[in-house]
Amino acid sequence: MDSSKLMLTALRFNGRINQQDLEGLAELMTDDHTLIVIANNKGETTKGKNVVKEGWREFFKKYPDYRNIFTCVTIQDNVVVMVGYSTCSFKPLDGPNMWTAKIRGGRISEWRVCWLDER
Repeated sequence: MDSSKLMLTALRFNGRINQQDLEGLAELMTDDHTLIVIANNKGETTKGKNVVKEGWREFFKKYPDYRNIFTCVTIQDNVVVMVGYSTCSFKPLDGPNMWTAKIRGGRISEWRVCWLDER
């Protein structure tokens, strides 16, 4: 997959997050999709498309105004790297972040978010 397709896949995935489009999000996940969140030097990993999908369902219910905004998107070793910030009225989710997306077969196999500050 060329760089532009990798980047577009990651941007589409984030668009589904920002739209809270659960079905569209799931369509872009591999069956063995992994979500990794690193916050305050602690990591949490969730594996499996169905498990991650249900996690997003609960997340969207709790935080309906959550959005990701990217200020820089690059590709490093076939991994899409996005830097920017999240906005949310729940302050612990509001702030600068870095995301990475590993893509396999046109779908996201791993979505990782790392907080860039302590909240």
